[in-house]
Amino acid sequence: MGDCTVGAKVVSSYQINNINIVSFGSVTVIEEGGSVGIVETKYYTFAEPPNELQLECGRKLGPITLAYETYGEMNADKSNCILVLHALTGDAHAAGRHHPDDPKPGWWDNMIGPGKAFDTNKYYIICSNIISGCKGSTGPSSINPATGKPYALDFPMVTIADMVNAQKALIDHLGIKQLMCVVGGSMGGMQALQWTVAYPDMVRLAIPIATSARLSAQAIAFDAVGRHAIMTDPDFNGGNYYGGPGPVRGLATARMIGHITYMSDRSMHEKFGRGFQNADSPAYDFVTEFKVESYLNYRGASFVERFDANSYLYITKAMDYFDLSQPSGDLRKELSKVKASFLVISFSSDWLFPSYMSKEIVSALRRNNKDVTYAEIQSDYGHDAFLVEVDTLSRLIVNFLEYFDPRNRHSDE
Repeated sequence: MGDCTVGAKVVSSYQINNINIVSFGSVTVIEEGGSVGIVETKYYTFAEPPNELQLECGRKLGPITLAYETYGEMNADKSNCILVLHALTGDAHAAGRHHPDDPKPGWWDNMIGPGKAFDTNKYYIICSNIISGCKGSTGPSSINPATGKPYALDFPMVTIADMVNAQKALIDHLGIKQLMCVVGGSMGGMQALQWTVAYPDMVRLAIPIATSARLSAQAIAFDAVGRHAIMTDPDFNGGNYYGGPGPVRGLATARMIGHITYMSDRSMHEKFGRGFQNADSPAYDFVTEFKVESYLNYRGASFVERFDANSYLYITKAMDYFDLSQPSGDLRKELSKVKASFLVISFSSDWLFPSYMSKEIVSALRRNNKDVTYAEIQSDYGHDAFLVEVDTLSRLIVNFLEYFDPRNRHSDE
């Protein structure tokens, strides 16, 4: 792999048995598979007044900044571009590290990089933070140009379609006429589906993973309880908590509730069982006794350090509003306009987005005679399986992308 220079530090890297070993001076990072290395977040600002983005809620938003990252190289005809769409609390940082001392790589680093499922030796990967987020894109924590203060709850309500329309502006800015593939899990899968409907000529392949054409009442209920925890926190202050402590307890509780839905009964049992944290017998009080309690407390506490409570409110509401069967009420009819070939993936133990939801999408596509492949992966990891079942996911995705790659003899074109 050779040597390169990052800033003032000499970087050496080499591989042993597909293990990537990268040295940054005195710091050594060992990663499975190839790494995209040090990456930089970029920013694109558009929708400057009077050309604001029209939102589904009836309001307009602008200017808008999208944070995004890219990995790999765009080929000459820009036909190798893949848009990766993040889930609820994700961001643009999908792979690599921002600096040598980063404790963790991007959220899908095990899938993006040289020789990985989304092979950066072949493809140009793009991932942007959604509008209403809090990781560099315009959201409720951004400064409202009309007031000079954070938007807070003055930020307009945003939908999945609005997120996709903003991403479309970024793709246009990059000069890409057609995306080879759109892919995402959970809320990212919703965005992938929306892309195929809103811009059918711009999407060649789509991989919605562990997702749904619309949330169930149960999933909406979990979102509502999470929002209630945030908005009833004494420090919420009507959303105007910037500069103060903020609703950290409410946000931590919302994350704890959400995280329960991401795991399966079996995975929680295998990881925690009924084990006590620091003793072999109960203390008979309300301290954190069980290992699962300690784990959820950790998840909640770490989450409030990286995420904005108002963004959590807006993004969960966007998921609740999403219904691909609208406006006709007929999912088959709404999917009739798509032109992409699909790989739809679900997981057997995912009870937040159970497999019947993916099968509903597959059925609607097949009734329209669309090209669709469906796979249900047997897994005990619940909804989080799309971040964990790397080997099986990789095999499915590599085969799908290679089959439809026009440079390969098995292409459909």
